[in-house]
Amino acid sequence: MAKSKKSPAAPSINLSDLRQRIDRIDRQLVDLLNARSGLVVQVGKYKQANNIPIYAPHREAEVLSRVLGHNKGPLSNRAVEGVYREIMSGSFALEKPLAIGFLGPPGSYSHLAAKRHFGSSVQFEDLHEIAGVFTEVARGHVDYGMVPIENSIHGSVAETLDSFARFHTSVNVYAEVQLEVHHALLANCAPSMVKRIYSKPEVFSQCRSWLATQYPKAEQIAVASSSKAVQMVAEEKGSKKGRGGGGGSAAIGSTLAAELYGVNVLFEKIEDRSDNLTRFYVIARQHASPSGDDKTSVMFTTLNKPGALARVLADFHEAGVNLTHIDKRPSGRSNWTYTFFIDAQGHQRDKSVVDALSRAKKHCKELVVLGSFPRSRRILG
Repeated sequence: MAKSKKSPAAPSINLSDLRQRIDRIDRQLVDLLNARSGLVVQVGKYKQANNIPIYAPHREAEVLSRVLGHNKGPLSNRAVEGVYREIMSGSFALEKPLAIGFLGPPGSYSHLAAKRHFGSSVQFEDLHEIAGVFTEVARGHVDYGMVPIENSIHGSVAETLDSFARFHTSVNVYAEVQLEVHHALLANCAPSMVKRIYSKPEVFSQCRSWLATQYPKAEQIAVASSSKAVQMVAEEKGSKKGRGGGGGSAAIGSTLAAELYGVNVLFEKIEDRSDNLTRFYVIARQHASPSGDDKTSVMFTTLNKPGALARVLADFHEAGVNLTHIDKRPSGRSNWTYTFFIDAQGHQRDKSVVDALSRAKKHCKELVVLGSFPRSRRILG
C-alpha cells in the first residue's frame, strides 16, 4: 500500500510583526504625503501670483505616466492611478478650492466621471442640464465642467455638440475622460419582490437581455435620468435601506447613486455589453498646453460647393493628421445645412495640425478650434 504524501508545511507567518511593519510604512507614507503637500502649497502660490491654472491636464498626464512607469506591482496600475488622483485632488484643495460642474442629478454618470477624474477633495455642482454646465463655466461660476460627448453604443450626445456651437467663443475643450459604464439594479426590497423598474430609456436598452431573463414581468417605467430613478425609489413610501421594504420598486443606475440616496445594490454589472464606455470632455475657459500625445477638436461649416467636405477631410489626410471622430448637427441657420465636428490627433500648435487647419479653412464658411487636450490613455472604472 502506497504511503500517502504529507502536504508541505504552511510557511510560518508572524502576523503581529507584519502589522507592525505596515504601521511603520503608513507613518512614512503620511510624512511623505505631507512633505509633498508642502511643495504643492508653494506651487499653488506661484500659480496664483502668475495667473496660471491650478488644474493642468498636460501636467496631470505627465505625473500619471511617470508614476505608472515606476509601478512594479503587486498593485495594479488602476489602483495606483486611483490613489494618485486622490492625492492630486487633495493638492487642488491646498492650492485653490475647485468647483466642478456636472450634468445631474447627483449620482449621474457625469457625476461619477467627475469624481473619478477629479477625486473627492473638490466641490461638485449639479447644473441640471448640459447647457447649464457650459453657461456656468463661461460665466466663471465653476472652474471646470464635465460633459458627455459620446457613448460607445448610442453615439454622440447632441446637446453637447449644440452647446459647443453656442459657447465656442467662451469655452474650450480642456481634457478628455473615458468611463466604464456599469449599471446596477437598486432597490430596498428583496429581489423577488421587484414589480416595477425605473430608469432612462437608453439604460433599459443597454440591459435588455438581462431584464428579459431576470425580470420579464416587471414594468419598465422611463424617467428623465437614472439618478432621478434612484431618488424616486429612495423616496417611495416604506423604502428604507436594509429594512426590506420599498413597495416593489427598483431602479437601474450607478452604485454612486445607491450610496448617495441610501438604496441597496441588488445586482451589479447588469448591462448586456461589458465594453459600454462613455467619453466625456472637461470644459474650461483656458487652453490646455501640449502634452506630447494630444487631440484637437474642431467645428466647421463648409462652403456651399461640390466636394467641400471631401476637400476638408483630404486636407487633414494630406497633412498626415489622423481623424479619430466625426459627427454632424443641423447648423440651425437654414434647412439642410450642417455643422461638422471632428477630433484630430495632435495639438493645434503642432506643425501638421496647423497645416491641416490652414488648408481646410479655404473650404469652410466657418472653422473653429474647440480646444486641444491630452488624449485619454486609460479608462476609469
